[in-house]
Amino acid sequence: MFKLPRFCFVIIWVLLLGMPITGFGAEEELKAKIEALSKELEALKQQVHKNEERSLEKWLTISGDYRFRYDYLRGEVPTYTQGYIAPPNPTIPGGYDASYPQMQGITIPKHDVENKSLYSNRFGLNLKAKATKDVTVTARLLMYKIAGAQDDAALRDGNTAFSFDRAGLFDGTIGHVPGDNTLVVDRVYATWSNIAGQPIWFSIGRRPSTEGIPANLKQNRERPGNSGVPALLVDYAFDGMTIGYAPDIEWLPGAYVKLCYGRGFQNSITDTAGNGLHDTDMIGINIVPYDTDPLRIEFQYNRGMNIFDAPPMKTGPFSFLKPTTNLGDIDWYGLNVIGRIKKVAIGDLNWFFSSAISKTHANEHTLQMANPYLPAGSPLISTPYGLLYTGTPEDNTGWAVLLGGRYDMNKGRTKIGLEYNHGSKNWITFAPAADDMWTAKVGTRGDVYEIYLIQELDLQPISSYLSKTFFRIGYQYYDFKYTGSNSWLGAPIKISELTPQQAQLTAPLNKAQDLYATFEVHF
Repeated sequence: MFKLPRFCFVIIWVLLLGMPITGFGAEEELKAKIEALSKELEALKQQVHKNEERSLEKWLTISGDYRFRYDYLRGEVPTYTQGYIAPPNPTIPGGYDASYPQMQGITIPKHDVENKSLYSNRFGLNLKAKATKDVTVTARLLMYKIAGAQDDAALRDGNTAFSFDRAGLFDGTIGHVPGDNTLVVDRVYATWSNIAGQPIWFSIGRRPSTEGIPANLKQNRERPGNSGVPALLVDYAFDGMTIGYAPDIEWLPGAYVKLCYGRGFQNSITDTAGNGLHDTDMIGINIVPYDTDPLRIEFQYNRGMNIFDAPPMKTGPFSFLKPTTNLGDIDWYGLNVIGRIKKVAIGDLNWFFSSAISKTHANEHTLQMANPYLPAGSPLISTPYGLLYTGTPEDNTGWAVLLGGRYDMNKGRTKIGLEYNHGSKNWITFAPAADDMWTAKVGTRGDVYEIYLIQELDLQPISSYLSKTFFRIGYQYYDFKYTGSNSWLGAPIKISELTPQQAQLTAPLNKAQDLYATFEVHF
């Protein structure tokens, strides 16, 4: 970057002032020299301005975060029947025949489970580049691993998973659920703004569809603006696109609307007759009629189409599963209200209320499982687990609420938060990437209570005004009422009424607790 030192200007003016003025001709000559120097200075200023425009800080922004986390986990497992795939029967010639009951169950008595010290490290790197006028590229890289491990096995008890969304890593949760120390691309998308000189934008790539409002309060982050989706409905790293419009309406400040599309599963190449398995897609419309610091109102509608029976998991006891059929569609409707009241006693109060309805449209298909003990191409195991039903296909409606707030005091350095959410019997959301260890709390069929304290250190930011260092201590209490939280497979069953004939894919929890503490740096 070229910049003319200030002392050069001083020297030039001293020389000019020191020139002898001898008559009218000399005065004109002096004026001509001053005019010429002024033009040269203006040219230099323009060059300096161009250099600044092209400088690194003008086109590339780098930020990130690091987090160390400790969790103490404790849960209660009721008496239940665990479904499992039986190995080949040596008493049958060839070890298998069509009549052999490959899916069996074993009774597990009531017991407690515990992990006294689960340590994890998470690192995120954010990049935002201005490529051309009105076009930017945004990326986020993530690494999230459990200390002393290169997988997510510490979230389970051997091969027993306590929830389907923590049974293994799959696309959309990698980087958000602890895995190995690989730095993965969590987000990368290009945004074209100000299209045709209008407040219209188009964005495409791996979407910012995780950690949406109001999760930003507990994460101690700013509101995500017009990107992202409500955390109660979606917390999953989708690949897709968005087109949005933000009209300038005086009585609706900050209003915008956007149409979103995402792909949750991509089918392979098949013959023209097809194999009965279709791509899983989601469309959504997000309407924000009012968005200011004191109040934000948001409506969301999503439709998940051709829901797959099981995601292709990279790890865990279900890593042998792969999508084999589609189970139907799901509609979601959501309302979110979030606001801030300043100067409430000795601090500011951030509050929120979210509610949602889910409605499934099931077909006659159920989960189909390959037998890992048999050669590839062997007959699949047919199970009774359909889209929220076991037996006869049926449509089911569920609902959920999430409410709470955060009180900021001590000039915003001390923050106390309280959250509560409830999910009904047939509630299903799509939030497997949520930042919870037991299971995504917003998908719980029952009640979850959470309290946390954030204490920022009184240290001067260096990299940006958003840089901060803080501790966070929190406690979650899960009170599960029905089985299958965060799973769309099979009918939910009241935990207090479980019978030996109702085999479960994952171990149900009756109660669960998580005491956690973090040390975090945002830079």
